[in-house]
Formats: sequence, structure tokens, C-alpha cells
Amino acid sequence: MIKVVLLGTGNVARFLFNGFKEQTTIKIIQVVGRNKEALDYFRAYVPVEQGFQKLMQADVYILALKDDAIASVANSLKIKEGLLVHTSGSVSIEAIPARVRRGVLYPLQTFSKTELSKGQTVPFCIEAEEIADYKILTQMALTISDTVQKISSSQRKFLHLAAVLANNITNHMYHLPYTVCEENKVPFSILEPLINETSLKIKTQTPFEAQTGPALRRDQETIKKHLSLITDSRVKEFYSRLSQSIQDTHEDKL
Repeated sequence: MIKVVLLGTGNVARFLFNGFKEQTTIKIIQVVGRNKEALDYFRAYVPVEQGFQKLMQADVYILALKDDAIASVANSLKIKEGLLVHTSGSVSIEAIPARVRRGVLYPLQTFSKTELSKGQTVPFCIEAEEIADYKILTQMALTISDTVQKISSSQRKFLHLAAVLANNITNHMYHLPYTVCEENKVPFSILEPLINETSLKIKTQTPFEAQTGPALRRDQETIKKHLSLITDSRVKEFYSRLSQSIQDTHEDKL
């Protein structure tokens, strides 16, 4: 049985807690955080502690914290035994002091309070400095995920960049057509089949191969018409620059 202390009360902490508390080989023995109200979510199931100074003895300590808090909290902990890991995509393993066994348990997914049950579909990227610790993290991740992969800190920072482009930036790009639809009283929902088809395509094709549209065809008349319809100068520049980027990327094909 792997005994775990979970440090943090946010969305990632809740996801890990909900996944691990159902397992027979993992036992969360304590949840620690600064926010008293947020700790109430866990209080009915395990002992909780406000503040990071009174930690129970555990095999693994998971820092499910904001990126800018990881190093300071990690350095303040008085852990003599056990594996200390964080869950960030952009923070190096070296943010955890070298005086302890250290690692990374990074769930590559977007989490919100309204949707935490992602199940086995969430890939986990793990990192450690000892073979035994890799085995522990692999064992833990496999209880709640079908995909576990060793990813170094150097690789993970680029993976996190790719994830932000694929998720956060793309979501903002959905906001732009949503605004166009709202302003012109067109239902955004009519675009959902198109959005779904675009997502499905990249399962069988590379994004390069799946590219379509007026920029790819060098349909300058359509591009000019679209630009004339856009009233927001920022969106106009965004459309123009991305169209040019598509043309530059597919220059040989054109």
C-alpha cells in the first residue's frame, strides 16, 4: 500500500484525490492546504491540515499547487523520507530540493471544478531520479490512467507549450467565432459538427495534411471579404497573420 499526502486543494488535487481514493493499492492519508473552505471538500474522507508544517509520514507527497508556489513550499517542507513530487507541466524537477527524493507526476489534461471525472483518458508524464521511484510513480499513475510515459523536464516544458497551444490558445480561437455568431444572431451550435470533424481528422492525418480553407487555396478574394467583415482590429490582424502563416507553411504545396 502506497501512503500519500496530497498538498493542494485545487482542481488537479481534486482530480487526483477522486481517482486515488477508489484504489486498493493507494491510500491518501492526509490533504494539506491553506484554504480552509477548500479543505472542506476532502474533510469527510481523510484528515486535513491547514498549512504545510504538520505532515503525516507518507511514502509519496504530491505538490498539486500553482506553479509559482511549488519551489517555495517544497523548500519549506521538513521531509526526511518519502518521495516528493509536483504535478506541473512547466516546472522543472529541480524546483524540488535535491536533499529529498524528487519527481514529477504530471496529468496532461485541462481541469475545471465542473468536470473532474476524466477517468482513464488522462495521460500521465512522469519523471524521477531513481529507478525505484519511477516504478512507484508508474504504479500510481496506472491505477487511474491507461497512458503513462517517462518525460524529462526538458521535454516537458515543450510538451506544456504544445498543450497550451492545443488547448488554451485553441479555446480562445473558438471564442472568436462564438463572438461573430453572437453579434450576428447566428447559432454557434451549428458550427459544432465542423469543430468535431476537425478534431477527428487529426486522429488519422497530421494537422499539416488536414489543412483546408481559403488560405491554403490562396483564395485572396475570400480572405479580403472576411477581413472587410471584421471590425475588431486585433481580430483582423489575427486572421491576416494566421492566413499568411498557413500559406507560408504550405508554400511548397501551393
